[in-house]
Amino acid sequence: MEEEREEGRGSRGTDRRGIQSIEVGGALLQALVRTGAPMMLKDLAREAGMPPAKAHPYLVSFGKLGLIEQDPLTGRYGLGPFSLQMGLSALHGLDPLRAATIEAARLADDIELNVAIAVWGNHGPTIVRIEESSKQIHVNMRPGTVMTPLLLSATGRVFAALLPARITRPILEKELAQFAASPQSALRLSRRHVDEIVAEVRQHGMARAVGNPIPGINAFSAPVFDSSGNLALAITAMGPADAFDPDWEGVTAQKVRACAEAVSTRLGSRGG
Repeated sequence: MEEEREEGRGSRGTDRRGIQSIEVGGALLQALVRTGAPMMLKDLAREAGMPPAKAHPYLVSFGKLGLIEQDPLTGRYGLGPFSLQMGLSALHGLDPLRAATIEAARLADDIELNVAIAVWGNHGPTIVRIEESSKQIHVNMRPGTVMTPLLLSATGRVFAALLPARITRPILEKELAQFAASPQSALRLSRRHVDEIVAEVRQHGMARAVGNPIPGINAFSAPVFDSSGNLALAITAMGPADAFDPDWEGVTAQKVRACAEAVSTRLGSRGG
């Protein structure tokens, strides 16, 4: 087995010495998690970047700990009961809002735009936190703001597209009726528009709003998924149109999407 190795010290002098053999063996666990299915020894070893003869002793030890178990009929290795217990324990200790807040603050500093976190509340998508950038960006929004109508804001569109239809359909139907009945409304949205917005969100993995619902303010909103693949919250970057790149593949969109994906991973999601 590999010897203990010195990895250097952190910026504050914290000891970062690690056990190399644990890191090497951990590659086998990571390979099983990535694959998501039991594997034969040769395939698991290849995925972990080591020869089968090297992998086998690690698997024996992991088996004794319950981290890995081998199917006696197929010979395939999969994650064991203790791995499940560890995962459940970690999930129970997670605070989605706290995890999102840390990443949203970094994003706000990086793109120099305000970043909001929204969850689904009793009346619809509700802003629960706003991380302001170092630049003074005046957006009339605060925690507690409900982002309705759903179809007009980037945040609302994420929830409209990715929550179960049984939750969003009554609200969307009510909004469509209100648009149709209001003589002052310049919008004449229809079910076809709803379908187009939903398709757009699913195509790009995020929602965009240009000048809506606040004139002169653009926004990108990306979904965060939990370990069950359900929509947990949305992360929305917003700012004045003259300082906001609305391109779907622009730097702003890519960073917002990456931020949401990082939080999803932290919450145990394997992909939205």
